[in-house]
Amino acid sequence: VHLVESGGGLVQAGGSLRLSCAVSGTPFGIRTMGWYRQAPGKQRELVATIRYEGGNIDYADSVKGRFTISRDTVKNTMPLQMDSLKAADTAVYYCNANTGRYIYWGQGTQVTVSS
Repeated sequence: VHLVESGGGLVQAGGSLRLSCAVSGTPFGIRTMGWYRQAPGKQRELVATIRYEGGNIDYADSVKGRFTISRDTVKNTMPLQMDSLKAADTAVYYCNANTGRYIYWGQGTQVTVSS
């Protein structure tokens, strides 16, 4: 399984960005996918998760009502729409795929929110 994130960048507070995670390879056995983030000096934290087929969505409290995770099963991507961005959202964002036995990570994409 190969995961590639895209869509990061620099945005002002209150703005929006749309990340995407492209899935390639043999995605056999993937149960859930998710977005995580890691800010400088902090541990990697969960942002949102979704079942591989879509549905059963969960969000971190800090992003509820502002971020929207989804699955495009035709293109095999996982978008993350981020609205009302805050400086606290600044981090490297990672795509994750979990088979229950193996966990796959993308290389990450930087999101910087200027206040």
